[in-house]
Amino acid sequence: MARGKSYIDEPVTVVFKTSERSNAKVKMKVFKNKTIDDVIDPKIKVIGIPDNAIYLEVGLGESFINKYKLKYKL
Repeated sequence: MARGKSYIDEPVTVVFKTSERSNAKVKMKVFKNKTIDDVIDPKIKVIGIPDNAIYLEVGLGESFINKYKLKYKL
C-alpha cells in the first residue's frame, strides 16, 4: 500500500500537548488521509503537530473524536 493512504477509511485522532507544563493547552488533530503508523512514527514529520508535542492519546475511528472532545473538554 502506498505511503499516506489509509488501510481503511477511518480517521486517526491525536490528542497532544505542546509542552510538559501541567497547564499546557491540550489540542486535538484528526487525520483522514494518513495511517496510524505515519502519525506515531517519530521519523515522519506530521503537519499540524509540532515536533516537541507530547502525545496523550491516539485513536482510530470516528468514535474517538467525540470521546476525546468530552474527555479533554475540547
